[in-house]
Amino acid sequence: MPSNSHPGDVPGQNPAHIPLRIGLTGGIASGKSTVANIFAGLGAVVIDTDVIAREVVEPGQSALNEIRHEFGNSVIDADGRLDRAQMRRIVFDDDDARGRLEAITHPAIQAEAIRQAETQGGDYQLLVVPLLVQSPLRDYVDRILVVDCDENTQIKRLKARDAESERQARRMLAAQASREQRLSIADDVVRNDGDLTATLAQVRDLHEQYLDLARQKARQA
Repeated sequence: MPSNSHPGDVPGQNPAHIPLRIGLTGGIASGKSTVANIFAGLGAVVIDTDVIAREVVEPGQSALNEIRHEFGNSVIDADGRLDRAQMRRIVFDDDDARGRLEAITHPAIQAEAIRQAETQGGDYQLLVVPLLVQSPLRDYVDRILVVDCDENTQIKRLKARDAESERQARRMLAAQASREQRLSIADDVVRNDGDLTATLAQVRDLHEQYLDLARQKARQA
């Protein structure tokens, strides 16, 4: 389990007021948002880096200007916004391009995620980080929850959700950490390739577990 010493903790902050932080991760189309929404409905504070990733490239944000400079106007749509489909095609076909994009966006995303975590409180917080295996945020959380399903389910969902070809869907999976890598860092796992009822039951059990762990952390602080 990662250390409870957080690089982003506010100096002088009472440790008893630092919530338990859970890093939620999973492969693309594994159902991270579904699981996070269930936790939110149970009262957990959810900080979603996918949401933050969209915010940091809004028009007027410095990251969007850097992306335009790095990749050209072809990745900007007629409204001056990031053309996500075009950007996705570029980065999933080119490891170097993906690295250049991540060098622009990841520091801004991480800084905003930590800012939100340190200001939102709650008994426990869920930080949704798709690429947690490779992210510095891995060292910021107390515990890691992996949303897991088999690759065929991911590909089926990607084709239905984003109208991706099977070839492109497989390339998107290959660009991320492997299923084995994600599971190797997991403290907890939600299996999400069955029906929603089964997923709900797993999340409710984990919610109670996290509330208990949060109480233990507060007592030990």
